[in-house]
Amino acid sequence: MPFITPNLRLLFSSSSSSSSLFPLKLSVPLLSTKPTNRHHSLFTILSYSKRQRSTPFPQQNQRRNRSTFKKEKDKEDHSMEESAKESSFGFNKRRAEGRVKDVHDKKKLQLKVRKLNPINTLSYVQILGTGMDTQDTSPSVLLFFDNQRFIFNAGEGLQRFCTEHKIKLSKVDHIFLSRVCSETAGGLPGLLLTLAGIGDEGLSVNVWGPSDLKYLVDAMKSFIPHAAMVHTHCFGPAPSSDASPLPDSAKSANHIILVDNELAKILAILLKPSCSDGSPVKPGETSVIYVCELPEITGKFDPKKAVALGLKSGPKYRELQSGKSVKSDTLDIMVHPSDVLGPSLPGPIVLLVDCPTESHVLELLSAESLNSYYADFSGDPQCVKTVNCIIHLSPVSVTGTSNYQKWMKRFGSAQHIMAGHETKNVEIPILKASARITTRLNYLCPQLFPASGFWSLPHFNTSAAESSASEGPVPSICAENLLKFTLRPLANLGIDRTNIPSLEAPSEITNELLSEVPEVVDAAHQISQFWQGPGELKDDCPMLDNEVVIEEPWLDENRLPNCLDNVRRDDLEIVLLGTGSSQPSKYRNVSSIYVNLFSKGSLLLDCGEGTLGQLKRRYGVEGADSAVRTLRFIWISHIHADHHAGLARILALRRDLLKGVPHEPLLVVGPGPLKRYLDAYERLEDLDMQFLHCRYTREASWNDFEGNGEPVKNLSTPGSPFSTEGLINKAEANLFAKGSCMQSVWKGPGIPVDNNAAFPLLKNLKKVLNEAGLETLISFPVVHCPQAFGFALKAAERINSVGKVIPGWKIVYSGDTRPCPELVEASRGATVLIHEATFEDGMMEEAIAKNHSTTKEAIDVGSSAGVYRIILTHFSQRYPKIPVVDESQMHKTCIAFDLMSINLADLPILPKVLPYFKLLFKDEMPVDESDDVVDAVSAAS
Repeated sequence: MPFITPNLRLLFSSSSSSSSLFPLKLSVPLLSTKPTNRHHSLFTILSYSKRQRSTPFPQQNQRRNRSTFKKEKDKEDHSMEESAKESSFGFNKRRAEGRVKDVHDKKKLQLKVRKLNPINTLSYVQILGTGMDTQDTSPSVLLFFDNQRFIFNAGEGLQRFCTEHKIKLSKVDHIFLSRVCSETAGGLPGLLLTLAGIGDEGLSVNVWGPSDLKYLVDAMKSFIPHAAMVHTHCFGPAPSSDASPLPDSAKSANHIILVDNELAKILAILLKPSCSDGSPVKPGETSVIYVCELPEITGKFDPKKAVALGLKSGPKYRELQSGKSVKSDTLDIMVHPSDVLGPSLPGPIVLLVDCPTESHVLELLSAESLNSYYADFSGDPQCVKTVNCIIHLSPVSVTGTSNYQKWMKRFGSAQHIMAGHETKNVEIPILKASARITTRLNYLCPQLFPASGFWSLPHFNTSAAESSASEGPVPSICAENLLKFTLRPLANLGIDRTNIPSLEAPSEITNELLSEVPEVVDAAHQISQFWQGPGELKDDCPMLDNEVVIEEPWLDENRLPNCLDNVRRDDLEIVLLGTGSSQPSKYRNVSSIYVNLFSKGSLLLDCGEGTLGQLKRRYGVEGADSAVRTLRFIWISHIHADHHAGLARILALRRDLLKGVPHEPLLVVGPGPLKRYLDAYERLEDLDMQFLHCRYTREASWNDFEGNGEPVKNLSTPGSPFSTEGLINKAEANLFAKGSCMQSVWKGPGIPVDNNAAFPLLKNLKKVLNEAGLETLISFPVVHCPQAFGFALKAAERINSVGKVIPGWKIVYSGDTRPCPELVEASRGATVLIHEATFEDGMMEEAIAKNHSTTKEAIDVGSSAGVYRIILTHFSQRYPKIPVVDESQMHKTCIAFDLMSINLADLPILPKVLPYFKLLFKDEMPVDESDDVVDAVSAAS
């Protein structure tokens, strides 16, 4: 029997189990504003030793009254009271029906007006290395001035990157896209939503891109308020769109002037692929070269010349230095700046070049608008412009060609920074805070937290990577995360490496952990004992009976569900890619769950921004490609951006990986508004997918499909099995039944459903399920926003070696929701319930207002449904590392962390590991959010 040290024993506590939330059906109202007496375990006491309370969380409740939540509360109180009367639990009916507008009802979000001062301005360009380690997006580039910021490209993960490195997005005034595709613009939706939620009025930003930008804007209308996109501008030939075209005065035959102020002039040069067959350029194929010209630096003021021209020391000196002519004090003449100032110095010039294919290179070589920037320019000497730095966003396959190298050579001594995906950047995690947490968890429990897909790779030969970049025809350097090129002051012009993060090996992080928490050695050893029995668990061994004995009775869960009989480790693995809510944070990405069926394929449940990057952090670059290649389908719970903004990037990668290989389009199952988004987005780039509405995967729909074997009948036909009434369970307790307070959610406007097309898609889905060894996929409505769904997946029966029939496992995923009867019913007998737990128990009022669940509510749903294991996820980002939990029913519950991998065979052990996780975070407490973060989270929710 494993021995638990006295120190670790402090982490355990037993408490009386609370009554089930739904013993038979929801009969006890949950809406209550009275504080309840709560029993805190020693876990909670350890987590909150720095913040004593006489009542549950008074500081947070007071803090929230000063936030956006207070402003919304009065509007929502009546709705919540009405909902509480009509149902057996509290929820916000207005929000569930889509009548809470938040930023939608703001007529026009604010653009900040800044006072610009070009004198004594610090300026530089900096590589924001999003995607440089995972190679899933184009890196971003920051052009920095004291009072203004410009960002070039906004791939997935930009917002999370800026949060970690303290780059204030509220200071950004302009975003420029070098191409319009998922690789360069995947982070734009989340960024716009976050800015829209900052402050009382919200903020907006100017977004610039070639004419293809209009397609992205049209697509984002499905889930982003128009007010957040009124400052989008497209340039180049384009038909009419909501993205504002530039006036003719800003255009010329050679280039397009986008910004021209005291700090910088930014010009765009369009680059289209050269098509030998004369075929038209497709959407998404146009790229842009951005030219950033800083104004010339005024020459030094000579006071002797001023005195000789009859000027007295005073304000006129300052006027001359600012470029104004003045009248002499003693002579009858006008004094001009050129009379008293030394020769001006030309301002620095930076080029950002995105040349994605070799066919673009041919156009690049013939671009006349670049002639004046070449060192060998033979035209008017007054037109010659010296380029100081060129940042190449082009891939290595392009920059390594002889034509491209010859073009680079024409810029003379300009500094070339190669920011295409370089192998050397894989070994340094861009999100270091998250990587550190994962490495610590890996030391404590490698069974649930395997080593990173990057750090488990062989060490790269970085010196070879450096030399290959510098020994080519043109000297250049590889871009690195946070590398700077200083533009001003002019004395510091050039490369600045001071902010580049150093490589931190896993062994260094582990050694630091051992010095901080010495008890972790014993903890890791005891955790390893959970995986030991008469023999060590092996990949091909069936799951052993749970023979580990723990003295604490609430941890003793020996009964195994039948589906775990003789289970193999290659049956099922659940990987939590993102476990945070609303917007990415340093430690938690937004919602995404990867279900690995090993040889039978895989699937994704929700696909928030950064999902592809998380897959690559878990499996490595090649492993993630394999995971995407073998996807069977993707299921999306609802239209909020934190659950689907990474979908286009996943689909685009799968399309590229399977190009030339016989395959079927990937099935995407989701709510109606998602189809509007995908249909509009596919005008920009082909996603190689088929869409199936969640409504067609409800239990009644499957019954009708399998019973008739005919096309699904029209949803709007009264009395039909597929009418709204037919789709909804007739049970009186059903929240969405006819005459209920939520009926309008289903009666509300939605997309026209092509029912003839639904039948072959259902047939295709059934085939996919059978091939993956799955029996059923059921979607069911939940209480969050219009067309929000939960998900239930059941595996087919199997026969063991002695001929015994073993039932299949069952996974249920809540999506975002309040506790509701539909979820309890769908979860009955589930092997695993993955339930959102956005708020701690002391924030019930806010959970109801936002239609989310508290941790206790999530646990009670699972207990009421007889679930074997509960995994809590979707935590508010106010809990940066570990959420607050009450241990009353933790004997069957586990807290999810990003990149946590839960094998079906490990389910019996899962709750036993939770107390040891607390050891790593015993000094942590929820962050006290600023107004900006509170408002941004509220808007995104």
